[in-house]
Amino acid sequence: MSKNKKPARGSTPPAPEKGYTLSRRRFLEGLGGAAGVLAAGTIPAFASTLPNTTESGTESSVAPGGENVLERIIEEDGAINYPGKPVYYADPAGKEKWAMVIDVKACIGCRRCVYACVKENNIGRDSGFTYIQVLEMEPGSVDVESSVLDYGEGGDPDKWYMPVQCMQCAKPTCVYGCPVKATWKEPDGIVVIDYDKCIACRNCMVTCPYFARHFNWTEPSIPANEVNPKVPYKEKAGVVEKCTFCIQRTRNGATTACTEACPVGARKFGDLNDPESDVSILLKTRRVFRFKEELGNEPMIWYVG
Repeated sequence: MSKNKKPARGSTPPAPEKGYTLSRRRFLEGLGGAAGVLAAGTIPAFASTLPNTTESGTESSVAPGGENVLERIIEEDGAINYPGKPVYYADPAGKEKWAMVIDVKACIGCRRCVYACVKENNIGRDSGFTYIQVLEMEPGSVDVESSVLDYGEGGDPDKWYMPVQCMQCAKPTCVYGCPVKATWKEPDGIVVIDYDKCIACRNCMVTCPYFARHFNWTEPSIPANEVNPKVPYKEKAGVVEKCTFCIQRTRNGATTACTEACPVGARKFGDLNDPESDVSILLKTRRVFRFKEELGNEPMIWYVG
């Protein structure tokens, strides 16, 4: 398929210090209806099927059917290891099983995670999208349709905030939907894209229930002094791109840019194979939920609140 340049669609994001925006209607159309989420301490009805803990927080997380959630994800992660082009800008996958936990009570909606992600991953300043979107919710609300995407500065004590992005699903429908196997799941759980192989059909965008994949109509526009040489960007013209858990950082021992940038520590990133990692401890000791759990994609991002 041709990769001819086309006019950019959607709103143009302002400079990082002013925040990045995307058409709320566009975002919510892709995101779908109400989310099963935890709002201001209110547990949604389906949460009873998710991991439980004792009041002391010492009991292991147990998934439906009595399976330990960590063992189930590690042993049956639905990995789809297509023999695609190696991710040349990152080290090979190790034995880790990467995951993230986001505390929605701690999140203040400052969007620093968004800005850090944009700079780290060479996202075009005029592309009209960001990998991370932060939703502002009303207290007690679990309705994504009534959330606000283009709110002001954040930090409103009468609201709560829910960041959403690629969930690095263990069973990624976006990968199943690619007709040319230009996207696959690496052994450490990170879903990647071969930009040279992508034919721009955008079927992965349709099959992703999180609206986490984005099409670049042109070569990303990035100030010369802000280009990250560790991440490709010219190859992204006319193809789909997405979050990769900052693969160029995490496989070299660092954390994701969004986790590093969070001023309140609302994000935790780590290895599920390591019982002492922050994510392993949180999954064992806190009541957690996953966005659109009922779809069966097995997202590797959990929320706690």
